[in-house]
Amino acid sequence: MPDLLAKILHAVTAHSYTPIKAKPLFRRLNLGEDAYPEFRRTVRELVRTGRLAVGRNNTIRPADPHGTVTGTFRRTSAGHGVVRPHPVDGTFKPDVFVREDKTQDASTGDDVLVRITREATTIKDAAGEVVRVLGRATRTFVGTYFERDGEGLVRVDGTVFSHSVSVGDPGAKGAKPHDKVVIEMLRFPSPDGRGEGVISEVLGPHGQPGVDTLSVIRAFGLPEAFSEAALAEARQVADQFSEDDLAGRTDFTHDLVVTIDPPDAKDFDDAVSVTIDPKTRHWVLTVHIADVGAFVRPGGALDAEARKRATSVYLPGKVIPMFPEVISNGLASLQEGKLRYVKTVRMEFTPNLQKGHVQFFSGAIRNRKRFTYDEVQQLLDGLAGGSSPSPPAGGVGEDRTPPADPDVRAMLRRMRDLALLLRKKRFRRGALELTMPEAVLEYDADGRVSGAHFAEHTLSHQIVEEFMLAANEAVAEHFTRHEVPFLRRVHPAPNEDKLEAFARFADLLGHRIKRPQDRFELQAVLGKTADQPERAAVHFALLRSLKQAAYSPVQDEHYALAIQNYCHFTSPIRRYPDLQVHRLLDRWLKHGTASADVEELTALGDHCSKMERRAETAERELVKLKILTYLAGRLGERLDAVITGVADYGFFAQAERFPAEGLVHISSLVDDYYGFDEDAHTLEGKRTGRRFRLGDRVRVEVARVDVARRMLDLRLADLPPRRAADDEVPSYGRSPKRRGGRRS
Repeated sequence: MPDLLAKILHAVTAHSYTPIKAKPLFRRLNLGEDAYPEFRRTVRELVRTGRLAVGRNNTIRPADPHGTVTGTFRRTSAGHGVVRPHPVDGTFKPDVFVREDKTQDASTGDDVLVRITREATTIKDAAGEVVRVLGRATRTFVGTYFERDGEGLVRVDGTVFSHSVSVGDPGAKGAKPHDKVVIEMLRFPSPDGRGEGVISEVLGPHGQPGVDTLSVIRAFGLPEAFSEAALAEARQVADQFSEDDLAGRTDFTHDLVVTIDPPDAKDFDDAVSVTIDPKTRHWVLTVHIADVGAFVRPGGALDAEARKRATSVYLPGKVIPMFPEVISNGLASLQEGKLRYVKTVRMEFTPNLQKGHVQFFSGAIRNRKRFTYDEVQQLLDGLAGGSSPSPPAGGVGEDRTPPADPDVRAMLRRMRDLALLLRKKRFRRGALELTMPEAVLEYDADGRVSGAHFAEHTLSHQIVEEFMLAANEAVAEHFTRHEVPFLRRVHPAPNEDKLEAFARFADLLGHRIKRPQDRFELQAVLGKTADQPERAAVHFALLRSLKQAAYSPVQDEHYALAIQNYCHFTSPIRRYPDLQVHRLLDRWLKHGTASADVEELTALGDHCSKMERRAETAERELVKLKILTYLAGRLGERLDAVITGVADYGFFAQAERFPAEGLVHISSLVDDYYGFDEDAHTLEGKRTGRRFRLGDRVRVEVARVDVARRMLDLRLADLPPRRAADDEVPSYGRSPKRRGGRRS
């Protein structure tokens, strides 16, 4: 009840307020007797979250004048905590550093109440101490089981806890040493206590094929099996589907339509067609998107399951879909040669790329050809002549292009030309393109990782990207123009101080930015470094300076794309927000009007944003886990790398051609004593003057891998390794002051 909350806070924080008990405060607000239960609940919540306090004689007063905030806790690899405060009235406060002995038993992801002990300044971060944990992110964790002194223990994966967790007598649930297990936390570890849990599931021996994937699925609480009701509903709609039923749909089945997807894709939710109007010479871009809403009844079992999942999760070697396969890989998937239902956006562009007439349809298509990105790239490389506004990617040499009929080749040329024009226009309006290459794992015949590389982002990828961006923008502009609330994809502008910090960072690498708020200056730096050794450092630094994109009905810009109105419409098989937008468009097409409840959209947007971040984090975690497992068997392997971060305890280096980043600890730099220059992001030798700076290229070798803690230690390849003392363990990012053995 936001109005009541605001009234209570306004009354209690007024200058003339004298602390009084709850009942007199309620009477002073003149709310009516029936509002008292809600008043009591709101006051309790305000006290619980630290915005109000209870004084002597149970009087209600403002919170501690030293200040408290609520936020999300994250534990660092050094054992300390960082709390990101929740926004209040749209205002974000700076992160709060919490020393390890002040974290209580908070765990990463928990909501906590923090008392501020030092306000943030231009020089120092804010500092505080955890007062209490308000809500647990999870009580379920995955780790490795071991035994010591007649006790069963579990070392939780990652750096969530410093201590291992006691799970009682040895052999619970049949667990054996080195098994991966799932535990339910009964008492969370604290700086002074081990914590206590109970084993709920034994996943299998560490290193056994599939156990790593299962570990990540359990650790992130990812859903697997669909409910019987959802599966039954999917089978029912499959039985009812008829390719002859085109009632209320525009027939596009005779149009030349193609899909372009990765080679291992199974769900195809977008198809495209590009023509040139013979009379006006306008480009006509038609984007067809799988009409999932035709098979998923709002409020039904399928819908409830999809809404809860909010997104498909793409793990290495495994997909956890948002819909059962009969929908995602069958009925809704735009398979080659099959009649499929679609929601269609048709856009006209003048020769100089002014947007003309835009139309929307409920339609049906028959996909002429299912292409992979590589096949399209080979065809584009083989195309000679044409009206390309810039040379196609690749060269023209031996004809190794896949077969395609003349009509398809001609359309691919049009697609290339239009996409390059749209891309050029997008950058002219100030769009930013961060080059963050995706890791691609390579497997042997037994399904084990045999290597990894960075994915290529070729012209064929850019074609699909530009057309999807255009369709998403067209739908968002339509609903905005007609004042229909919808779930937008927003990316708020970054804080100016973050951009100022990035500008100082870039300047250290020789890239001067006079006006950090000028997106064209940022764009220029990104372009200059896109193929340079410092690319990873620069592009990732800017990414960290930006806010996260999210789903919200509140109108806001998409900063990176440099557009005011944007939504996700083009992937309803794998994203629930797209399905919500489809349903709005369907109502508009049928009735000429549509509406939605803004509060419900806000809650849905928050949920979908959270599930999206969970899916992305789980994917990164499993990729990192598999890469580290691979490197654990390749100690001593040498890699060319670029320094991506510098600290007083060493520097981080990202391999140039292999998707792995590790720490070169300062203790391994045995040729000199190195001092840290924080402003220059540099380690410099006191005697030799040798420097390690952000963006420098270095030759490193794999020194140590700790798979359980997700840590990779590197050392310089041209320095002799120092033999560690028996009791010395590399600190993996901890301050050199805390170089002692790791606690179990």
